[in-house]
Amino acid sequence: MSSRASDLLTLTREGLYCPLGDFHVDPTWPVPRAVITHGHADHARAGHGSVLATPETLRIMAVRYGADFCDTRQEAVLGQSMRIGGVGVRFAPAGHVLGSAQVAIEREGARIVVSGDYKRAPDPTCLPFEVVPCDVFITEATFGLPVFTHPDTRGEVRKLLDSVRLFPERAHIVGAYALGKAQRVMALLREEGWDRPIHLHGAMEKLTELYKQEGIPLGDTPKVAAAERKDLHGAIVLCPPSAMQDLWSRKFPDPVTCFASGWMRVRARARQKGVELPLVISDHSDWPDLCRTIRDIGAGEVWVTHGQEDALVHWCGTQGIAAKPLHLLGYGDDGEAEPVADPAADPAEAAA
Repeated sequence: MSSRASDLLTLTREGLYCPLGDFHVDPTWPVPRAVITHGHADHARAGHGSVLATPETLRIMAVRYGADFCDTRQEAVLGQSMRIGGVGVRFAPAGHVLGSAQVAIEREGARIVVSGDYKRAPDPTCLPFEVVPCDVFITEATFGLPVFTHPDTRGEVRKLLDSVRLFPERAHIVGAYALGKAQRVMALLREEGWDRPIHLHGAMEKLTELYKQEGIPLGDTPKVAAAERKDLHGAIVLCPPSAMQDLWSRKFPDPVTCFASGWMRVRARARQKGVELPLVISDHSDWPDLCRTIRDIGAGEVWVTHGQEDALVHWCGTQGIAAKPLHLLGYGDDGEAEPVADPAADPAEAAA
């Protein structure tokens, strides 16, 4: 990589910093100027001076943190280049959750792309990932081990529906992260023909309503009332993962505990969490898609962030691609893009 590209981003205590544009990308601490890839709490925090992000991400941050989550904000239009200081910046779809974007930073023909989090699998709730050729590609590696090969998501949703038909007297409690995963599961249930209400834990209400306002057809999603839990035979109920283990979930009729996560590929994790029906549904790329994406982009150098960094760095070396781990602090891996503990996030969601 040319020295011009290496000057575009440096690593600081707050995370990735562009000195020529004087902004951070997904900083882990409050900064004067932040560029945000998506609304998950380990990438989008409150307290920044100014925030540049897609309109959807800005609205998600306002729902999660309140309207005053930053001093000033600016909407980024996907595909439209803008000038920030001495660099050009362009946002491109990342396919992760609603409003998620990659950030391309360039100057004098050198380009770095910060992927944020991304997936290549189809998702009815967000735009698909766009391949952006670059000199340096910064990739996540949440599922960066060859053992992680995600199955067809629709097949996993059909497993849930088959179980509901098999056990019509039982409620099915599905643990899913409140931003992105829950709405994707709802949308896929609708596409597979489930036209009954999808009942929600209260922690999922506001973000689900936001998705509906953005035009995502999720159907009837009533909040679960305490008094009616005992009567929800044959119902599908979505809740944050932590709620699966507390008193809230024990009032349902003989509940079937389900968990929608890429980590359900690891049977020991499913057993540890007491999951009866694991659903391998991830909003991150699996190992084959991580490798495919690196090949498709054609970067001469790859920087690997949170997750299984070393394995993907090693694989890049076998392909003749220069690579290094960034060891960024403050990003969650156990929670599929949710922080292990973030006081600004919903506590029911952060515990995964």
